[in-house]
Formats: sequence, structure tokens, C-alpha cells
Amino acid sequence: MKNPKVVILGAGYGGMMTTVKLQKLIGTNEADITLVNKHDYHYQTTLLHETSAGTAPQEQVKIAIKDVVDFSKVNFVQDTVVSIDPKAKKVQLEDGELEYDYLVIGLGFESATFGIKGLEENAFMISNVNNARLIREHIEYNFSRYNNEPEDRPELLTIVIGGAGFTGIEFAGEIANRVPELCREYDIDRSKVRIITVEAGPSALAGFDPELVEYALNKLEAKGVEFRLSTAVKEAKADSIIVEHDGQQEEIKTENFIWAAGVKGNPIVEQSGFEVNRGKVQVRPDLRTPDYDDVFVVGDCALIMNEESGRPYPPTAQMAMQQGPVVAQNLKTLIRGGGELQEFEPNILGTLASLGSRDAMGVVFGNKKLFGWSASFMKKMSDNRYLMKLGGIGLVLKKGKFDIFH
Repeated sequence: MKNPKVVILGAGYGGMMTTVKLQKLIGTNEADITLVNKHDYHYQTTLLHETSAGTAPQEQVKIAIKDVVDFSKVNFVQDTVVSIDPKAKKVQLEDGELEYDYLVIGLGFESATFGIKGLEENAFMISNVNNARLIREHIEYNFSRYNNEPEDRPELLTIVIGGAGFTGIEFAGEIANRVPELCREYDIDRSKVRIITVEAGPSALAGFDPELVEYALNKLEAKGVEFRLSTAVKEAKADSIIVEHDGQQEEIKTENFIWAAGVKGNPIVEQSGFEVNRGKVQVRPDLRTPDYDDVFVVGDCALIMNEESGRPYPPTAQMAMQQGPVVAQNLKTLIRGGGELQEFEPNILGTLASLGSRDAMGVVFGNKKLFGWSASFMKKMSDNRYLMKLGGIGLVLKKGKFDIFH
């Protein structure tokens, strides 16, 4: 009798945790496990704002898959997923095809553009390692150009961030820390640099505790970040954006427009015929799709409702990390002949947003508010905790954050 084939698509937080847990739970003679990913590394999405601003090296956020996945137990395929055929139980890749008995979809997110004109062509997105590198290099290039242009070009030194959610706020904190360094390097007067955060909603960090939001805005404004709330981006051009506030439109000249206002599930999921809600699969309690008993969905592609609030849980790294072990356990149950599957119950340990390397704010242990250094310390410990879960002490020593006392 042939071993069942388990195919895991995507090496994000959900896909990696599923793979790492599953390789420990079952023997090599029980199932053939295949992990598919576009790159030979996993990256920590929650740290991309640091790489984008240039406050952390790119290598900091990248983890080689071979460092945490046992290739004697898992077949790793570096390829791009093109489509899934759940009826035929096949996955089409750019360079081949895979058959499966059990499938785990962890294909991550794409930036949501909400149909805004020119956004895809003219905005930079904090969505992966290569985009983060591009943002950092683009901002540095524009600063280097400023004193070499014959006329005054303020748009080269104007950085506009679209969206004041977690990513936008965290990037604002990092770039505000980076700007003085760039000004020294390129002989630029700091007062000529503008960092503007544009948010369509009436508040930054929507749904977050007002006291924490006020702390974040005060801290960032003190570093020179301007906030335009209740202001919607209407159009993005090569050298400016059009915004609207109270029915009045305004053009802001900028050649550094960073879009950080929302994500959607990978479109491959919907294109493959799965039942979706805003591009995400509203999974069953055991994390399987509503229509297929052999397909699990994790991370940004999964929609999980919070029964108390009546709204979906935000698709955070914390959620995906917790989903992986549940899926691995359920796969083990199915591979060994069935039984009752485990239900996923989110355990939200807290939410922390960094405001630069030495400052942060957030909530831990349910409702304890933290500000400043203590919040920054907890954020770094949380990042290290993930590394510990993924690859043990060796990975923590290699990639962990130890600048906790600066």
C-alpha cells in the first residue's frame, strides 16, 4: 500500500509550522510530505518594515528552509504554484505537477489595492523580501539624487505612507529613525524631509485601545511624522498622489509612496474554485475547507470568525503559527486512519506594535497595556519565541534579537 501524499503549499508562518510539526509527529514510512515554496527561504513578514526602512539587514528576516526542515523527511520543491484542482487532487506548478491525498494551502497574501487608480503601477508594497529591498534602495537613491538635481525637488525627500494600520505605523516608526542617518549621509537638512501617513479612517490603528493609539501618534509626531486621518488616497501617479478630505482633493508631491493599507488572500485560491469570502476560505473549526475533507487552509488565505465580535480574526502571524500545529495533528490523525479532528481555538496572547527599535506599545496577557521600552522588550521576546518554536535554540542564536537593552 502506497504512502499518502501530503502537499504543503507555501513556506509562510502557517506552512512552516505545519511542516516542522508534522515531520516530528509521523515517521518517514507513514506519509510522503512535500513542501512547495517559490524561494529556498522562509521570511518573517512581521519584520519586513525594518528591512524596508533599512534599519535591519535583509538577512535578518530570511531563514533558510534547510535550516529548520528535515530534508530526509520532507521533499522540498522550489517552484511557483499556478493552480489547484481540488477535484482531481492535483497542484499545477510552473515546472511540473503534484498529486496529493491531503493538501495544506498557505499561499500568503497580496496587497489589497481597492481599485485605486495607478496604485499597482506607482506605489511600493511592503509584501516580501524583494519589495522591501526595493523600497530601501529607492528611498536611498532619491536622497542621493537630491543635492545632484539642478532645482529644488522636495518630492524626492517626501515619504508618504498609505494606511495607518499596524504595518503603516511600524514602517513610520522605522523610517523616522532612519531619516536622520540618511540626512547625515547625503548632506541633507532634516527639516526638508517630510514623512506623511495618510489614513482613510478616522483613527490610526482602527479598533485598538485609544490610549495606546494616542501614545503611538504622539511618539511618531515627535519624530516628525505627519498624520492625515479621514483622508483617502484617490490616485497614485509617478511623482505624486491625489488625496481627498471632506470632499476636497489635494495633490501631494512624492516619489516615495509606500502602500500599507490592507491585504487579501492569494487569488489562486479563488481561481481554483474554492468557496471564498473576500478571497479567503471560511474554514471549518478543524481548518478544512467547507467543501473538501482533504484540504486545509492556514494563514492569510483562511478566514476565521470571532464569535464574540461577529468579525473575522485579523490574519496575524500569531494566528498562523497556532494553526500549523493543529493542522499537523489533524493530518497525523487522518494518515493513521481517522478519528476525531482537533478544532482550532485562537489564543491571542497579545498585540504589540513597534515604533522604532527602542519603542513600542501594545497589549499583553489579555489586557495589560505596555508602553515604551517594556513593550519593545516584549516585542523582541515575542520574535525570539517564534524562532524557538520553529527551529529551537540554534535558530534563536542565529537570527534572534538581543539588542533588548538599547
